[in-house]
Amino acid sequence: MTKTSRIALVGDRSPHVKSHVRIPLLLEALAERDGLVLDAYWIPTGDAEAPGAVKGFDAVWVLPGSPYVSEAGALAAIRTAREDGIPFLGTCGGFQHALLEFARDVCGLSGAAHAENDPAAVGDDLLIAPLACSLVGHEGAVRVTPGSLAESVLGAERTTERYHCNYGPDGRRLDTLRAHGLRFTGEDDEGQVRIAELPGHPFFLATLFQPELAGDGSRPHPIVRALARAATERARQGGAVL
Repeated sequence: MTKTSRIALVGDRSPHVKSHVRIPLLLEALAERDGLVLDAYWIPTGDAEAPGAVKGFDAVWVLPGSPYVSEAGALAAIRTAREDGIPFLGTCGGFQHALLEFARDVCGLSGAAHAENDPAAVGDDLLIAPLACSLVGHEGAVRVTPGSLAESVLGAERTTERYHCNYGPDGRRLDTLRAHGLRFTGEDDEGQVRIAELPGHPFFLATLFQPELAGDGSRPHPIVRALARAATERARQGGAVL
């Protein structure tokens, strides 16, 4: 008997967040079009603070919708996925917090801050900063690094993606993250980081853009399909211990 894949959707679910409304459509499309059936559990960021909140899942997706009720909960879910080898996707706020978690827990940058959560943060502590130009409702090109996970998933070295965010990575600390193993594999035409991944992890991908908003939801974005496939494979191998 094939075990159904379980995915933790980490975020503070709201009918006012476009990506949250889109998720049920994507889950249906993944099942109907691709035969990828995911048993999805929404986990509010406050609940994600509890020890082991996302252990036992076959994938973790930290969704948009920041500022989160609990920054600590979002970071805890990301850390568990990173350390336990659970397939992970972070989009928009999930991307921002994936960088924040890596900076604090891997690079030792305990003061690394997100300006949305800590408006008083300044200087080198400011890892996630207000964008010079808001990307709310914006579409833009992304150049993808050849040979990367992102390139293998997208099947192209250039793509056009949708955004809905006001914050992005500040460049001053990115070399430190690179030195500790995080790889930045997508940039816009101005050279601003838009994709991050973690080599050596079964599937760890984070995007500032929101692949869940592509199209009308009837054809899941390749990144969403790739996460579902990674979850299915983990379940097949019995990687999730309940």
